[in-house]
Amino acid sequence: MAKKRSASSPREKPVVKSEADIRAYTKSAAYRRDLERARSIRDSEIDYSDVPALTDEELARMVRARATRLRALKRPISIRLEPDVLQWLKRGGAGYQTRINELLRKAMERSERRARRAS
Repeated sequence: MAKKRSASSPREKPVVKSEADIRAYTKSAAYRRDLERARSIRDSEIDYSDVPALTDEELARMVRARATRLRALKRPISIRLEPDVLQWLKRGGAGYQTRINELLRKAMERSERRARRAS
């Protein structure tokens, strides 16, 4: 049998890091150097040529995220809903849990505004 003339390089073994490893890195001098190097690069110097352009459909589905929501970590919980309520939420397609959160947030904000006006 003839020897193959070309072959792919072997795949690199994935690097597994624990949460403790990541937390330790963020406190290291190497992290501070990497962060400073990244901050020193101007946007105009970044090569985006390998990033695929967004389609019109992807752009149409985008929504602006509120900064307060980006910072808040969501916690998984269990909730019991009546079947018709869950069906109504799921009718909007994927993201029904996010819609539940949005509905509850709006109710919370209305309640807080009423409480402030009353006091």
